[in-house]
Amino acid sequence: MTPNLVRSDNMRTLRQRVYTVRPGDSLYKIANRFQTTIESIKHVNSIPSNVIYVGQQLTIPQDNDRSSYTVMQGDNLYLIAQQLGTSVQNLKEANRLDSNVIYIGQQLRLPDDYRTTYTVQPGDSLFQLAQKFGTTVESFMQLNNLTSTDLSVGQKLEVPLYTEVIVKVDVANVRTGPGKGYNVITQLVKGAKLRVIGTRGDWYRVVLYDGTEAWIGSAVVNFKAYGEDALIASIIGYYTLQEGPSLPSSYQSFVNHTSQLSQLALFLFRIKQANPTEIEKFGEFTDQEIRTLVGIAHRNNIKAMPVVHNLLYKRGDTTINKQVVKEVVSSEQNRRAFALNLVELVEKYNFDGVDIDIEDVYIEDSERLSLLYQTIGEVFDEKGYFFSTSVPSRASDEPVNPFSDPFDYDVIGAAVDQFIVMLYNEFGWPGSPPGPAVTIGWMEKAISYAKTQMAAEKIVAAVSVFGFDFNLDTGKNTYVTYDMAIKIAEKYNADIQFSEERQTPFFKYTDEEGNNHEVWYEDERSIRSKIALADRLGIRGVALWRLGMEDPKIWEMIQNEVAVRRGESEV
Repeated sequence: MTPNLVRSDNMRTLRQRVYTVRPGDSLYKIANRFQTTIESIKHVNSIPSNVIYVGQQLTIPQDNDRSSYTVMQGDNLYLIAQQLGTSVQNLKEANRLDSNVIYIGQQLRLPDDYRTTYTVQPGDSLFQLAQKFGTTVESFMQLNNLTSTDLSVGQKLEVPLYTEVIVKVDVANVRTGPGKGYNVITQLVKGAKLRVIGTRGDWYRVVLYDGTEAWIGSAVVNFKAYGEDALIASIIGYYTLQEGPSLPSSYQSFVNHTSQLSQLALFLFRIKQANPTEIEKFGEFTDQEIRTLVGIAHRNNIKAMPVVHNLLYKRGDTTINKQVVKEVVSSEQNRRAFALNLVELVEKYNFDGVDIDIEDVYIEDSERLSLLYQTIGEVFDEKGYFFSTSVPSRASDEPVNPFSDPFDYDVIGAAVDQFIVMLYNEFGWPGSPPGPAVTIGWMEKAISYAKTQMAAEKIVAAVSVFGFDFNLDTGKNTYVTYDMAIKIAEKYNADIQFSEERQTPFFKYTDEEGNNHEVWYEDERSIRSKIALADRLGIRGVALWRLGMEDPKIWEMIQNEVAVRRGESEV
């Protein structure tokens, strides 16, 4: 008998809203960890003082790490809506408020329609505005080209949406406090980026790859604030070994573009067929090679995690994939053993968490699969590790696709910190008509559905950087990288076009045997449109499958146009 699932609202309470106090905790540390305020935690838990005890369960208010507003004395929903150029109803819906009652220190998520300019009111100061919007005085000053902190009533200010510092020296110390007398937590290399959440004197309060808050001196970094003109997104790079002569490993792409990545996801581990509670290496590599990659990531303030999957035991046969899942989810004992083996994997290589990529599942194992995610979530929450999952895309609750039907977005989304929607199955499957792996329309439809099942801040859109060459006469299609697509176009003197509807480049050609082909692939323009959509939809960002197959120009675009979010925390 399958145990009853703890569903929807209850699971959200378990994972997203409740924290068990541990030895050494304080309200200050807990507020920092979850990027909220002490006053917010005290209010929702009716705590009269800052005293807490080990084992106490605290409800944690959910905050949006992109932009929020902290309620100040004298505020009400009407005034806040007026200042932000939105409506009271939109504010209430964005924050799931049942009434107009708000409290000092409460953090309000900003609705999608809010203006990113603020009109200065009587009594305003830059310090107060920085507190209200969860940013810094320096961010306001840089973004608005201010030479003085003096403000005028009626003055229009652009609101900073994201602030970072970039290491400008070869090696920079990151410390536990704002001064050289504090202990060094870690060292970062030139080009590493850190999200700024506060200042004190000549020191910036920043967030590291694992969510730890720390301090770095202003003398060793450059400061940059972003407003509404910037795209703000996490960029996750999937990493693989070499797949063939024309499919190089991801190594060179990774080390060349560390400043444009938030997370590194190593597709190098698999659920073991002989004992599905255990994990095996996927490919030939040494332990030291993995530790080297993790070290490079951490020195560049990039979160590193293994991707553990159930794929490619026997090419062309998914039965083994499904049987492996059936075994691992079959009992509470197996589920917990697998979760503990994931912890062992994380600790062996100094990973920051794990990404679970389960793709082939019998529909009858759906509920047990959700229980597996819940078990992993509970174990990882106890350990303080990051839990991500990559899940096949779907656009509704209706059972229309046996590939995605077994995945309950609501329950799984509540159990994880990050929910990656794998979008690249729209075209390219056996017998598929010609088209891109991901159209912009499918991305919007699938992500919009995911947003109805979980907090948008958890969601990542996994998009392709590869494409397909469709032989229209034989009905076969082949995998192509950006370089392969361009070489084919040059060989056959094909006219490359760009589909405005699908936001993807394509071209047609006829081969030596007279077969007609249509090639759809990804370039800098198509990837930019997907990052822009992710930003507009308010989700965490995009994941690129995979590093080493992309248009090289995407990195310059990301460098120039995207604020790459760092230090993602649990949500």
